[in-house]
Amino acid sequence: MAAYLSLVLTAAIWGLAFVAQRKGMESLDPFTFNALRFALGAACIALTGLISKAKKPSPEIPATDHTPSDSKSWKGPLLLGLMLFLASSFQQFGMLWTGAGSAGFITGLYVVFVPLIGLGRGQKLNPPLILAVALSLTGLALINGKPDLQATLGNSLVLIGAVFWALHVQLIDKLTRLHSSLRLAAFQYWVCASLSLVGSIVLRMVSKQSFVAADFLNSIWSASLPLLYAGIMSVGVAFTLQLHAQKKVQPHVASVILCMEGVFAMLGGWLLLRERVSATAMLGAALLLAAMLVSVWQERREFLIDKKAACKT
Repeated sequence: MAAYLSLVLTAAIWGLAFVAQRKGMESLDPFTFNALRFALGAACIALTGLISKAKKPSPEIPATDHTPSDSKSWKGPLLLGLMLFLASSFQQFGMLWTGAGSAGFITGLYVVFVPLIGLGRGQKLNPPLILAVALSLTGLALINGKPDLQATLGNSLVLIGAVFWALHVQLIDKLTRLHSSLRLAAFQYWVCASLSLVGSIVLRMVSKQSFVAADFLNSIWSASLPLLYAGIMSVGVAFTLQLHAQKKVQPHVASVILCMEGVFAMLGGWLLLRERVSATAMLGAALLLAAMLVSVWQERREFLIDKKAACKT
């Protein structure tokens, strides 16, 4: 149950981070914003690790947690960081040229891509899962109003980002069985931050923008609050909770629960920005909640059936 609640909390933090991401990009380009927020998230994880070590002796590393001396063990986390970089970059750039409703709905399509990718890993589709996915898509469509789904540049970039988010979820399912959550989190954040920094430098060179330190620092200061929330909460807390929770939750179930992000984004707009919530949006939220309950029920049902079968043998 704790794993499910962790994913719900992750969805809540991400939902509230949507405004922060858009506000941050009013002062910083997407690459720079991502580089700073993921570096901040990585620093938070490093600080957490140092505090934990200071409080108690570090336990022996389990056999399944590869050490840095094993060069092959870094290939998976490196790929995970690359997936995170591609997913977040395509999403951030797409949000520059598409509306919030379209971006929210298209990003949510990863709830379809996750089980489809899972078929290649031997994960099975079942009627409750198909029902949960259908409820999620319907709920997302209702919450986001009437998203413009024409093949614009922004929508295309967000869609590519959704595919990489799905790959990221599936890769987490594989790697959390081999690495500790904190190490995996810190590594992927540093990889994403480093690649985003390179992207920011290349973007400046291509656009022939001169670098003025004072202007750059002013831009960071203007985006400081969005950066703090996106870095500490969205990256440092939420992504790490996702890694920890997916050790116990199947990827397709995790993707359905994470779709609750749309519900919390709507609630955040209502509570913080005094935005009006329509009856249609509330119906969409109810459908997303139903989808989450169906997916969790099915996974728990399969667990109990397997447990009963194991007791009989």
